[in-house]
Amino acid sequence: MKKINANQLQKRFVALRENKLFEAFVIAVIIFSALVIGAKTYNISSAAMRWTMFFDMAVTLFFLVEIIVRMIAEGSIVRFFRKGWNVFDFIIVVASLVPVEDSEMALLGRLLRIFRVLRLISIIPELRVLLSAFLKAIPRMGYVSLLMFIIFYIYAAAGSIFFHNINQVLWGNVSIAMLTLFRVATFEDWTDVMYETMEVYPLSWIYYISFIFVVAFVFLNMMIGIVLETLQREHEQFAQETGEGEAGEVHNIEMRTADMAARMHRLENKIDRLLDSSGSATKVDSR
Repeated sequence: MKKINANQLQKRFVALRENKLFEAFVIAVIIFSALVIGAKTYNISSAAMRWTMFFDMAVTLFFLVEIIVRMIAEGSIVRFFRKGWNVFDFIIVVASLVPVEDSEMALLGRLLRIFRVLRLISIIPELRVLLSAFLKAIPRMGYVSLLMFIIFYIYAAAGSIFFHNINQVLWGNVSIAMLTLFRVATFEDWTDVMYETMEVYPLSWIYYISFIFVVAFVFLNMMIGIVLETLQREHEQFAQETGEGEAGEVHNIEMRTADMAARMHRLENKIDRLLDSSGSATKVDSR
C-alpha cells in the first residue's frame, strides 16, 4: 500500500515538474530573486532592507522545495544526479543556504546568491542550447584565437620597431604595442593613434588598415561562423529530441521507417519459418 502511495506521489510530482505554469512560476521567482539581489545594492531604508531579507529567505525556501520536488519526481537520487543540469541546480540551491547576515561568510553568501540567476539557463531549453553551442564552439575558436594572437604579435613587434620613437607610451615594447593594437581593433580612438604615426610615416595608414581588415573583419567573421555552425547543429539536435521543426519531423519519419523495416523483417522471418514448416509437413505426408 505504501508503495502505491509513493508511486502516486511521484506521478503527481512529475506532473507538477512538467507543468508549464509551474515552470513559468519558477522563472518568475528566479527573476524576482535577481531583482531582490539588485535592490540590496542601493541605499534603502531599514524597513525595505528587512523586506528584502524576508523575500530572500522566501526565495531560498522555494528553491529548496522545488529541488526536492524534482528529486522525488526523478524517482531516484542517483538518476537525478546523472544529469548535469540537475547537479548545477543542486549546487546553486545548496550554496544559497549560506547565511547572508551576521556571519563570517556573509560576503560569500551574497556572492553565491547572484548565481541563482544562472538557473534560468537550466529552466529554459533555448538558453541551454545557446550555452551548449558556445561551449562546443570553444575548442575551434581556440585555434582561431591562437592564429589571431600570432597576427597580433607580428603587428605589435613591427609597430614597436617603427613607432617606439614616436610615442613610448603606446609603442614602447611588444606587450604595450599589443594593448595599443587591441585598442585599434576595438575602434577606440584608433584614428588618433594612426594620425600620430602618419606625421612621421605618411604611409603608416597601410599598417592600421591591413590590421583592422585581418583582425576585425576576417577573424571576427570566422568566430561568428564557428558559433553559428555549432548553434545550427545544436538546434537540429534539440529539434530531433523534442520532435519539433523540420529536423524533428525528419527524425520522426526516420524512426517510423526504421520501425516499419524492423517489423517487415520480423514478418519475413515468420513467413520463412511457416514455409519451412509447411514444406517439412508436406514431405512427411508424401512419405
